[in-house]
Amino acid sequence: QVQLVESGGGLVQAGGSLRLSCAASGRTFSMYAMGWFRQAPGKEREFVAGITWTGGTTFYADSVLGRFTISRHNAKNTVYLQMTSLKAEDTAVYSCAAASRVTKLRAGDNDAWGQGTQVTVSS
Repeated sequence: QVQLVESGGGLVQAGGSLRLSCAASGRTFSMYAMGWFRQAPGKEREFVAGITWTGGTTFYADSVLGRFTISRHNAKNTVYLQMTSLKAEDTAVYSCAAASRVTKLRAGDNDAWGQGTQVTVSS
């Protein structure tokens, strides 16, 4: 069982930056891939970015490619999402997740979810 706790959300102006963190605890040895999802009111949850735990291979949604960067600190069991050039449409609740396979992570079929952190981008 893996527990995930996000932090770093807040209010930022369009064009600004924000860094989200997700700390994992519990059975972290079972993790293979971790990533970030977001969901705005009235919209479906969407995949944002992912990373493999061992190799550090990253993958992104087209909507954030070039603006967001996902990374991890293995010793701290923590994954980060550095967001730059933020847009109003980036406003959403951001949640981190862990999965045993990359394909499961992309599909949202994850073993653990964080509680979510609100990101609000003002124009």
